[in-house]
Amino acid sequence: MPESPSHPTACLALADGTLFYGRGFGATGQTTAELCFNTAMTGYQEIMTDPSYAGQVVTFTFPHVGNVGVNPEDDETQDPVAEGMVVKWDPTEPSNWRAAEALQPWLARRGRIGIGGVDTRRLTRAIRQQGAPHVALAHDPEGKFDIDALVKAARAFRGLEGRDLAKGVTCAQSYRWDETRWAWPEGFGRLDQPRHRVVAIDYGAKRNILRSLASVGCEVTVLPATATADEVLALAPDGVFLSNGPGDPAATGQYAVPMISEVLDRSELPVFGICLGHQMLALALGARTIKMNHGHHGANHPVKDVETGKVEITSMNHGFTVDSQTLPAGVRETHVSLFDGSNCGVRMTDRPVFSVQYHPEASPGPQDSAYLFERFAAAMAERAS
Repeated sequence: MPESPSHPTACLALADGTLFYGRGFGATGQTTAELCFNTAMTGYQEIMTDPSYAGQVVTFTFPHVGNVGVNPEDDETQDPVAEGMVVKWDPTEPSNWRAAEALQPWLARRGRIGIGGVDTRRLTRAIRQQGAPHVALAHDPEGKFDIDALVKAARAFRGLEGRDLAKGVTCAQSYRWDETRWAWPEGFGRLDQPRHRVVAIDYGAKRNILRSLASVGCEVTVLPATATADEVLALAPDGVFLSNGPGDPAATGQYAVPMISEVLDRSELPVFGICLGHQMLALALGARTIKMNHGHHGANHPVKDVETGKVEITSMNHGFTVDSQTLPAGVRETHVSLFDGSNCGVRMTDRPVFSVQYHPEASPGPQDSAYLFERFAAAMAERAS
């Protein structure tokens, strides 16, 4: 039986015909996507604006959503990228000194649908047991839904496998970045004495990644996902960064992998990748990627550094993973998930080329892995000495 609060104004239809009714908020209309769940207790605005969530509706397992409002400083990109959100309780009015407005009008103005009053525990169990389903999410203030059409739309959704979504979220042209991480009480700062020139390839880069690079002395030039090796090397960088992003890495790799391979062949530059950038680097080095059952999405994921034994709590957001069994000679697995043993990091054994699956820049946290930006900066400094 479908979940059905009195006077529902929103409906979430799964491709298998399961229905969840609730109270709609944000924009009205209908959208289709893959459904995932995120276990983070904070950061709903950063999650909704993370380009890696393109093509997905996010179920929030933590019930308090909307309580700190939203503000322009916390956007990870200009507009929300996730297709919609599913929450247990209706979003509350904000009570935070940084709030500029409430969540509901922010979503409505930016065309994103939300549904509240849903049994998110039941929904999360279904995702874990059956895999990330394809869904249709509709919001109608009058509560009129064509259920057959919604289920049909969910079943018609293409899914994420085989889809290059990076081109839809990358920058249209190159730009410079010098804003540093937020710090109390000053807020965001500016890099005034750069020590390293970095080219960042934007597959869907989060702003806090760029801030983290600037905070360790990097003057960052951001290039679109389709940038060529000639365009990268023409800027004479001290290092190359590969960003996070959405979609199937094998699809994006059709044009990204040849560029990365050529940069590695023509230079000895330090290279650092995060999330999709990690997968792009692994593909360029000769490994393969595979689709996960329901992926990893949250801010409480334990990762083990297999070289030191250190365990870090990390933020993750990915539905594909590098198959560690396909790593070639000269490439070492450096980090693994303590949830399922999946790959979370690699490095070349003879060069400062490394990447991680998780997010060391995570905002609002955790920050256990922020040292990786310092490692990247140290590699550039060592090469220059």
